[in-house]
Amino acid sequence: MIDMRTAMRKTLVAESVSIRVPDGQIDADLRVPENATGLVMFAHGSGSSRFSSRNRTVAEFLEEQGFATLLLDLLTRQEESVDVYTRQFRFDIELLGRRVAFATDWTQKRIDIQPLPLGYFGASTGAAAALIGAAEHPDIARAVVSRGGRPDLAEDALRLVKAPTLLIVGGDDEPVIDMNQDAMRQMTSARVELKIVPGATHLFEEPGTLEEVMRLAGDWFRTHLR
Repeated sequence: MIDMRTAMRKTLVAESVSIRVPDGQIDADLRVPENATGLVMFAHGSGSSRFSSRNRTVAEFLEEQGFATLLLDLLTRQEESVDVYTRQFRFDIELLGRRVAFATDWTQKRIDIQPLPLGYFGASTGAAAALIGAAEHPDIARAVVSRGGRPDLAEDALRLVKAPTLLIVGGDDEPVIDMNQDAMRQMTSARVELKIVPGATHLFEEPGTLEEVMRLAGDWFRTHLR
């Protein structure tokens, strides 16, 4: 249970920002609570956006725990307008990973959040993008959490990730369990743990399953973002 001091934590920064990338700009929502102890960057899954209700629920929980959050759109608005019909970009993992890397560089230019230890929270294909971003910033990335993710899609970047990584998978999402186990075997430079949430499917829509994701993610970030 969250005590009243945590629940009443003040938000010092709440703004929508634009991050320049070579093909234009991507949008993001930044929230920084009072006395933040770390920053968690969210990379959404295929066909979703920074408005993902599940990611926003997790982000709000982490903000109550004292973490700043940055929820990203991984595609430019022009790309999104094409992707909604063609699905051309949502599975371009190399592109999505570059976007997370550019967003990471952007955080290092903001004097208000640059000092905060940085972690990543990736869902579905966004988990692969987060791991690519972590692999490209081994001196900055301090932790990664994947929810129902496809870390296997990060391919060669997996062996370069040094940040402690938590893979959370639903117990009824059997093909994705196998994919996460395969990714674990390739992540030879990082501490990696796999947590299986009983009764959960890919989207963690079952009662209590998303709450378990939040608990696990909160514990992981509290341990590693110090």
